[in-house]
Amino acid sequence: MYAIMWVLSSFCFVVEGGHGLNSSLGILWQACPGGARILRVFGDSPCPALPVQIEGFPVVEIGPYCFAQNQRSQPADARFWSVDGRGPAAYPHPIAGDFVQGVTLPAGVRALHNAAFYNCRKLEWLCAGSALESVGSDLFTNCRALDRFILDAAPDAPTGLKKLVAAVSADIGAVFSPGGAVQAKVFYPEYFEFLDENTPAHIFNHSIEGEGYRYRQCFDGSVLRFAEYDAAFPQACVGESEKKLCRIALDRLCTPFALLPEAQGIYSAYLAAHAASAAAPLIARHDTESLQLVLKLADEESRRQIALACSQSGWSEGAALTLGGQRPRRQKTYDFDDL
Repeated sequence: MYAIMWVLSSFCFVVEGGHGLNSSLGILWQACPGGARILRVFGDSPCPALPVQIEGFPVVEIGPYCFAQNQRSQPADARFWSVDGRGPAAYPHPIAGDFVQGVTLPAGVRALHNAAFYNCRKLEWLCAGSALESVGSDLFTNCRALDRFILDAAPDAPTGLKKLVAAVSADIGAVFSPGGAVQAKVFYPEYFEFLDENTPAHIFNHSIEGEGYRYRQCFDGSVLRFAEYDAAFPQACVGESEKKLCRIALDRLCTPFALLPEAQGIYSAYLAAHAASAAAPLIARHDTESLQLVLKLADEESRRQIALACSQSGWSEGAALTLGGQRPRRQKTYDFDDL
């Protein structure tokens, strides 16, 4: 059940010409260079899929504070449009603030302006296409529930992922899911930046703590370099937590896009040595597929620990899977000389 809910909440789709899952959306918008800029969204869905075009204008920008709770004054040229043709009175409820859980952007969106998701504390995911080129400041300020970016693009295609993960210093995942088919998953751990003042000289030293910053640099322009990303893992093992390292390794092994044999061996060895820890979040969300991968690497003692954790959580299917997949014990043999 959990897996089904995750897929539904993560599925990236596009609403073409006003048709799709969000059949009741009101949009405040204005014309901008190259198309339309969405200023405010109204409706009853916490997971809106924004339209590809409005009145013939392709949607290319999301305006400042678009989904923020506190509405800013709107420009004089702002216009209202709705999927079903009704007027503003039919859409009194803004999709904003803590009401927002996920947003699917049109594939053609090129810019996210300042604070577009400011104080959206329950925002869990954002789905974008490959056209994203520019993001503003304070884009995800106080978006504490934000867990993943979903890219409707191939893993080796240019995307706006580098700019998106640069806007979030907290833990964040990324899923490449063109057409809804997951092809690759990566995880970016948290990092911190500090400014230390040398008081006598009034010189500020910029320091960075956490391997998440290094991972966020693994791009060639706007294309993710998987080999460079994988090469950062040994250094991450020095300072990152076991939980985060397990997630990095598991995401890459479960979706091994452009995964070289050497990196595959390093990830597999780490999960084999930390199988019980790697299994903990999988048990919590009843992720059978990922658990099977961990079990293939786990030794007998780790399997016992995982089976016990499954039983304690009440997940009988996981416990049965763990015990049923145990390696057969070597049978003892006897001959008449032993009797």
